[in-house]
Amino acid sequence: MDRKKVLIISYYWPPAGGISPIRILKFTKYLRKFGWEPIVCVPQGADYLYEDPGYFKDVPENIRIIRSPIIEPFGLYKFLSGRKKNDTNNPVYGNTKKNNWVDEWAIWIRGNFFIPDARALWIRPTVKRLSRFLKENKVDAILTDGPPHTNTVIGMRLAKKFGIPWLADFQDPWTQVDYYQRFKLTRRADRKHKQLEQEVFCTAAKITIASPTWAKDLEAIGAKNVSVIYYGYDEDDFIDLKEEKHPYFIISHTGILGEDRNPQMLFKALHDLTDELPAFRKKLKIKLAGPVDAKITDEIKKQGLEKHTEILGNISRRAALQLNKNAQILLLPINKAPNAKGRLPGKLYEYLRIGKPVLALGPQDSDAAEIIRQTKSGQIFPYDDYESVKQFVRAVFEGKLIFRPENIEQFTNENQTKILAGYLYEIIR
Repeated sequence: MDRKKVLIISYYWPPAGGISPIRILKFTKYLRKFGWEPIVCVPQGADYLYEDPGYFKDVPENIRIIRSPIIEPFGLYKFLSGRKKNDTNNPVYGNTKKNNWVDEWAIWIRGNFFIPDARALWIRPTVKRLSRFLKENKVDAILTDGPPHTNTVIGMRLAKKFGIPWLADFQDPWTQVDYYQRFKLTRRADRKHKQLEQEVFCTAAKITIASPTWAKDLEAIGAKNVSVIYYGYDEDDFIDLKEEKHPYFIISHTGILGEDRNPQMLFKALHDLTDELPAFRKKLKIKLAGPVDAKITDEIKKQGLEKHTEILGNISRRAALQLNKNAQILLLPINKAPNAKGRLPGKLYEYLRIGKPVLALGPQDSDAAEIIRQTKSGQIFPYDDYESVKQFVRAVFEGKLIFRPENIEQFTNENQTKILAGYLYEIIR
């Protein structure tokens, strides 16, 4: 049986590292299994903040990849700000250094002149490149994944021009995303963002997003036919992952640890436990992989936890999975933001598969809290609940609190891609 063809437009693609490429890469990996042949358009010459060659293993064999040249403004920002080429700081979130005037200027320029985002210069040449392709090659559907919503705008323009059914996938919302307000937008820029967003809602045949609450939020501002596709985890990533023996009690976190996820009460609780329990003081290790905001490192110092803490910087995804496999507690701080109820970090699903206790911080009525409760994978507490956090850590350390996650198979990337494939069939009918 001949597969249907779907044109996928994505800024993030191997060798890009971190969480950003994973969603679209895993979709691409499994779509063939459900009757769809992916054709992927990615940038040529992208300036990714972080690279991880390990992601190439998930790229399907003999896949057609269209590379469209891109002009990146981030190089100029790095030059003006004095940042080194391999500096992975982001001035909007996860900044390991305090912002200077160049950072603040860059944030303002990005929000007001690069609409929808810093990759906007990729829109026009890519629409032209793909228009030539589509005149000579039939595809049945278009799939985009945003942010960056440059991908979304490219998909929208092609869908309008060629009348091809388009599924617009959102990892994060657009104007409702937690960092949208940080861009210091003028009224004109805010209006332009919202007009483009509404044009997307009117053009897309189907919209998917990464959490139930965010799906409702999109519907509240006019989106139609919205469904949920979770990030998920890939069973292949865990086939030969084995826990390594060590004498420590490790609390790990992987990914961006921004100012809006500062676990102050956790650090205070850990400090107090090191005072109260000599064995805990001897064994405690806090391991943080990825960008860590300067205010968080300041808090670690304030609580006297420096000698217990390892800030690892960016590491490969394989190393991140191994780090979490070796840990005794997996830390999951949810952003302190108006849309926090819908925030489902991609690492949550990998935490479920690893099977170690999840210590989450955030709203008790959030989507993350519901998944943690349903799967019996850990507990979630308010950021300021010092006593409960302290009791949780102590109980896990003393072996009095054990978690065995249940019913997590629904969150595999393969099962989530099956749902996606069903929506693609739906829109071409």
